[in-house]
Amino acid sequence: EAESRAKGNPMSKSKISFNVELRERVGTGGSRAARREGLVPGVLYGGGEDPVAISLKRNEVLKAIETGHFLSSTATLVHKGEQQMVIPQAIQMHPVSDQPMHVDLFRVSRDQKIKVEVQVHFIGEEVSPGLKKGGTLNVVRHTVELLVPAGNIPESLEADVSELEVGDNVKISDIKLPGDAEPTITDRDFTIATIAGRTATTETTTEEGEEAEGEEPAAEADAESED
Repeated sequence: EAESRAKGNPMSKSKISFNVELRERVGTGGSRAARREGLVPGVLYGGGEDPVAISLKRNEVLKAIETGHFLSSTATLVHKGEQQMVIPQAIQMHPVSDQPMHVDLFRVSRDQKIKVEVQVHFIGEEVSPGLKKGGTLNVVRHTVELLVPAGNIPESLEADVSELEVGDNVKISDIKLPGDAEPTITDRDFTIATIAGRTATTETTTEEGEEAEGEEPAAEADAESED
C-alpha cells in the first residue's frame, strides 16, 4: 500500500487549493525565473506518474502556510480545470526573507493511506484534580503520527485530563481515533502526557528508549536541490 509522509501541526482544517502552471524550464535557471515572476517553483511526483515541474502562486502558498497545517493535510491542485489531490511533502524557505522558495507535492487519492502527524489538544485541564492540587501537565507527545486515508485526516486528537490525579497519565489507548486511522507505533501503548507532582522533575521521556516527538521541525527540502 503506497504511503507518503508529512509533518506539521494541524489547526483549522480550511481547504488548501493551488492554481498551478507547468514549468517548461527546469533546474536552477527555471526556478529563478519562476521566482522573478512572483511564483514558487515546485515538483509534483508520486502516484505512479513521472515527476512534473510546476509553478505555484506565491500568495496561495503563503496563505496555505498561514493555516498552520500545510504539511499535515491534503491540498487540491488545479490546472486547466483538472484537479489532483496532493499532500505537501516539504517546503524550502529563504533563510533571510522567510519567503517560500520551493515546494514538493505528492499525488494521493482519497482512500490512499498516508503517514501524517496530527496535533494533540488537551481538554479538561481546568477541572483536573491533579492540576488543581498543584500538579503540572507534562506533555510527552504534542503530535501523534497516524496511518490514515488521505481524504480523512483528522483535524486534531483530544486527550481528556479532566479526571487525572497526580501520577496519572494519558496513553494512546485513551484517545479516540477515527475508525480508519491507527498510530504508526503499534508495539506499545505509548504515553501522551502525565500529571507530574510539584517536586517531580519534568522529563521529555517516560518510557525507556521512547523520545518525545512533538518538537520535531517540519520536513525541509534540501537547499541544494531545486527540482
